[in-house]
Amino acid sequence: MRKISETRTVLEKWKKLVGLEGDIASALEILELGEDADIERELQKNLTVFRDNIAFIELSYILGGENDFGDAIVHINSGAGGTESMDWAGMLFRMLKRSIRVRQTEIRSRCTPAGQNSPFDSNKRRHTSFASVFVYPDVEDDVNIEINESDLRIDTYRSSGAGGQHVNTTDSAVRITHIPTGIVVQCQNERSQHKNRDKAMKVLKSALYQHRMDELQAEQEKLNSEKKEIGWGSQIRSYVLHPYKLVKDHRTGYETSNTQRVLDGEIDDFIDVQLRKKTFTGTAVEDDLA
Repeated sequence: MRKISETRTVLEKWKKLVGLEGDIASALEILELGEDADIERELQKNLTVFRDNIAFIELSYILGGENDFGDAIVHINSGAGGTESMDWAGMLFRMLKRSIRVRQTEIRSRCTPAGQNSPFDSNKRRHTSFASVFVYPDVEDDVNIEINESDLRIDTYRSSGAGGQHVNTTDSAVRITHIPTGIVVQCQNERSQHKNRDKAMKVLKSALYQHRMDELQAEQEKLNSEKKEIGWGSQIRSYVLHPYKLVKDHRTGYETSNTQRVLDGEIDDFIDVQLRKKTFTGTAVEDDLA
């Protein structure tokens, strides 16, 4: 239902764009004949709405992944820099909390600030502190296994194992192959083909559940492998507070000198630039858009 609601909103924005396109074209034709202050104001208004709708649709495309509609788990850990890095981790926690802008959040754990953060240590030396921010998708624990009959190949054959002469006189044994995963289960313990099929389906469901859990574990291990040492050479964003002020993302090159605005939670520009770079620079995405 959440996905349907999001899709409906995007469609409404698209319909708005189609209508605005005609209004903008008409306004431009009128202005070509001469100046008109009212038409110019209306055109500027429509152009602003047009750009906002395009930005919304682009963001919906960028955030249309499998886990983008769910919750997230954020880990903030202090790194190199001693007790000051704990202060820095606390400042990042405050920044991210302000940026989330949601009504309900659950804080499972957090670092305890060691004191006021300062660009200098007790010996008046300028210091550098490191902290990591890592985000995991909050995957549902209750994995729902749905089996489509079209994905199954069911073979029957005569039982060959122990069980007495009544077991192997008919094709009561059942072998089920789940085509998408290649998982094969079979059962021949019962005299009834129907009972063997039911038992084989239960085994298949358990096997598919374990298969899905293995996939989730592999995804988690892939995320963990991306972690780096929290110190020099691993930073992806730098916050310089003295002697000048600068926040720079080393992945995209985007930067700003308004450090206070960023630390107060205004980080949408950094997120937007990174998402667009990640989405629109891949060959597959470019081919899809073309």
